[in-house]
Amino acid sequence: MISLFQILLMILSIVQYLIFAHFIMSWLLAFNVLNPRQQFVQQVWGGLSRVLEPIYGPIRRVLPSMGGLDLAPLVALVIIYALEIVLRNNVGLFV
Repeated sequence: MISLFQILLMILSIVQYLIFAHFIMSWLLAFNVLNPRQQFVQQVWGGLSRVLEPIYGPIRRVLPSMGGLDLAPLVALVIIYALEIVLRNNVGLFV
């Protein structure tokens, strides 16, 4: 059962890295550091958006509109950190 615990933590870590990559890429695109017309950039951006939209979608429906500011990644990271804390504090259930 400890393997299940480790797999869950690994999945949460991967999602964290994907959220950070999406966040950084959004800023690079906004400040024209990356060219959105390049095929590789479009593929990476589209892939990250498709992977993270199931996480961001429900959060965006609950959050009030903040104009151009999207707080869904921040809320998603807080939820992931909270899940990690809950998992680590209940590791005894997996042993």
